[in-house]
Amino acid sequence: MEQTKIDRINELAKKAKTVGLTPEEDAERAQLRQEYLAAVRQNLRAQLDNTFIVDEDGNKRPLRKQ
Repeated sequence: MEQTKIDRINELAKKAKTVGLTPEEDAERAQLRQEYLAAVRQNLRAQLDNTFIVDEDGNKRPLRKQ
């Protein structure tokens, strides 16, 4: 996710705590949060896909979905 979008999420969060948000800003914040969560999930999935378990014999096997 782009740093500008993360900065905008932080701006909206700060404004929500102090002044409050307009309905348009609230919708923008919700949309940006969804994008952020999707990016986090994608990064975690990629990390888990590249994780291997090594058993006692030294055999490597990929981490499976549970």
